[in-house]
Amino acid sequence: MSRIRHDYKPVQLPSSHSGRLPWFMLGLGLPFAGLMAILFLAPAQSNQTIKVVHPEGFSPLHVTFPGPHAAELAADAAADTTSREALPTLPAILAPEVAPEPMPDNLIADAPGRLLSVTVKAGDSLDRIFGRHGLDRADLARMLRQADAKEHLRLLRPGDRLDMQVDGKSVIALRREIDEIRTLIMAREGDGYRADVEERPLSTELRHASGRISTSLFEAGKEAGISDALIMNLAGVFAWDIDFALDIREGDEFVVLYEEVWQDGHYLRDGKILAAEFVNRGKSFRAIRYENDQGRADYFTPEGRSVRKAFIRAPVDFARVSSNFNPRRLHPVLKVRRPHKGVDYAAPTGTIIKAAGDGKVIFRGKKGGYGNCVIIQHGGNITTLYAHMSRFAKSAQVGKRVRQGQTIGYVGATGMVTAAHLHYEYRVNGVHRNPRTVKLPEADPIPMEYREDFLQMSSELLSQLDLVKRQKLAVLPAEKL
Repeated sequence: MSRIRHDYKPVQLPSSHSGRLPWFMLGLGLPFAGLMAILFLAPAQSNQTIKVVHPEGFSPLHVTFPGPHAAELAADAAADTTSREALPTLPAILAPEVAPEPMPDNLIADAPGRLLSVTVKAGDSLDRIFGRHGLDRADLARMLRQADAKEHLRLLRPGDRLDMQVDGKSVIALRREIDEIRTLIMAREGDGYRADVEERPLSTELRHASGRISTSLFEAGKEAGISDALIMNLAGVFAWDIDFALDIREGDEFVVLYEEVWQDGHYLRDGKILAAEFVNRGKSFRAIRYENDQGRADYFTPEGRSVRKAFIRAPVDFARVSSNFNPRRLHPVLKVRRPHKGVDYAAPTGTIIKAAGDGKVIFRGKKGGYGNCVIIQHGGNITTLYAHMSRFAKSAQVGKRVRQGQTIGYVGATGMVTAAHLHYEYRVNGVHRNPRTVKLPEADPIPMEYREDFLQMSSELLSQLDLVKRQKLAVLPAEKL
């Protein structure tokens, strides 16, 4: 169970956590559409798309950085390692952020040979790598006889790194990073090899950040000294209550408590968001992360209600709303008054479209002016419609069930349209409702068996949030109060 420790010492994470720590790293999902519409208040010029993967099971975001500096912004978002500010109750500097130590000349000191570092390419295998570098395949066979090493050597991924100490054709030692925590080291021993798995545990440090939006959410995050990944995951936590494509306003504020992941005194990345508050148009939204004894984590309000809803507000991440729900809209093609019974999200062709909620696909195909269209039946006599797709996702077949956040298709310009966008409709008992304002069904609250523990933990986290806010107010210039 994720708890704030009163002594705030680094929490040592066992190796079994390695599969749950990949994170607020970009890669996801990384995925996500035109971020400029939300993060920048300026027209798009050229686009660079990255994918951000959320560590708590939230669907990945596909973010498009528009503008003349798109490539640089996307690169910054994918590799941000900015050091963070400590909580007021912590020392100002917990550990220096320094560059990793250089690789030694040899893996085994005083042994013959030289260091050979190899980056795995697509389609590579150890056999192919040994052949390409003229290494003795008999050494490879001896390595694979070690049961502890075999499972970690057979499967290689593009980008993996192998460090070998070689003497002529012979391999004296080999090192391969298994994951963030474990490293396989093989060293020649007699006629064979000894295999050892070295573990370098991770530790976490509690941090906070706060900001006020004056130009954009992106700029506010930069001023607060936090990564683009953390800002986007903060938006992911509140995505059920706030439409980040249209609702963000100057003066909106945020406070976030989160973990940083460190190893051997080196900052690796941002970790989990533990608690956060977002004030949008004067209304405060708070969320606290809670992990039960089965290891399942989610975010809840201070009262124990899930921040998740049965539906997400927008099925396209960070896209620009080009046309709102409007019963008296002038049709852009027909030039007549015709009700616009949904919301249009302008996004580049090919942008991912997600299912707004769990349900069953009841229609997939061409549907008049809608063009390529998908309709999903949900519980409570609710249906959602997604139109003008360029193409469908293979998994979104008629009769198949889909999960909230699952990709069902891609933005296009099929049907009666003037430009690429998604037309999204939300219907209850066949009656159209405004997707951006309709009250969404709630998800399940915190289970009763965890409620007392949750309330105790959330009280500690909320106290930390309030402390950060008080200190922020104490240092604000008079004109900003």
